[in-house]
Amino acid sequence: MQGKVTLITSGARGIDECMAKLFCKHGAKVVIADIKDQLGQAVVQNGIGTEFASYVHCDVSIEKDVENAIQTAISKYQKLDILVNNAATIDTVDPSIVGNDAAAFERTLSVNLTGPLMS
Repeated sequence: MQGKVTLITSGARGIDECMAKLFCKHGAKVVIADIKDQLGQAVVQNGIGTEFASYVHCDVSIEKDVENAIQTAISKYQKLDILVNNAATIDTVDPSIVGNDAAAFERTLSVNLTGPLMS
């Protein structure tokens, strides 16, 4: 991992946060891209360190956010070697189908299907 640059979507918490720390421990530079701004900034500043990682706000369902995250990695580290595309959402689903909200379904598709394709 030494010298590699990694972009991790949803890297501000959970397994993605652990991966960000592990990548940095093994010599990679990491850009954490997430919608949880305070958590992402705290992971960089308190958990990893700004010399190894940076944070960028990124909603993977918004194409401009994805483009900005990629450009952030390239402008800061001059390249992008690895994409860990783990952003996902699951809204409450009503098993009866008729009670499901179309907007929630579209949001889930946008984050879980379209987002990774744009990345």
